Amino acid sequence: MNCETPNHPGLNLGALHPTAHEASERLMFGFWVFLMSDLIFFGLVFATYASMANSVGRASGPGPQDVFSLTSVAAQTAILLISSYTFGLASLALKYQPAQLWRWLMVTLILGLAFLALEARDLLGMLSAGAGPWRSGWLSAFFALVSLHGLHVAAGCLWLALMLMQLRIFGLTDPVADSDSFRPGIPI
Repeated sequence: MNCETPNHPGLNLGALHPTAHEASERLMFGFWVFLMSDLIFFGLVFATYASMANSVGRASGPGPQDVFSLTSVAAQTAILLISSYTFGLASLALKYQPAQLWRWLMVTLILGLAFLALEARDLLGMLSAGAGPWRSGWLSAFFALVSLHGLHVAAGCLWLALMLMQLRIFGLTDPVADSDSFRPGIPI
């Protein structure tokens, strides 16, 4: 396979990391399948939430307008968008400015943790106000959706922390840049 011609859309490490590039090409298709399954799963949970949002009765608990702080929602959205941008910069740094990779991954991790802190604050505030998932079908769907997303972001933060540790301990070597070489039983 030519290192300059990727087979799948995604990160092309090319001549800078040819070994990692070869392995990432083999894994790229699996990544896209995983991403599409994530999209379908989140889409189903969001569809459940959306179908329940208009069916909230006054006797069954508070509705969306009663429990949301638009300022907090806007801040969380901005943090997630900025973290996507900083992770994109980390991906570019892997190829073009390896010395900047650690910095961009750290910024992305800090933003992810800030998002989780705001989300936890909002959920705990809702619970203390009696707007828990037991109050209505809409609140149950809301807590399922938001908690699932929080777990998703937390898993990403854990993954980022592990990547940062690998970079600190081993540096940016081919085995670190190539996730295919980290298999159980293969020494690092």
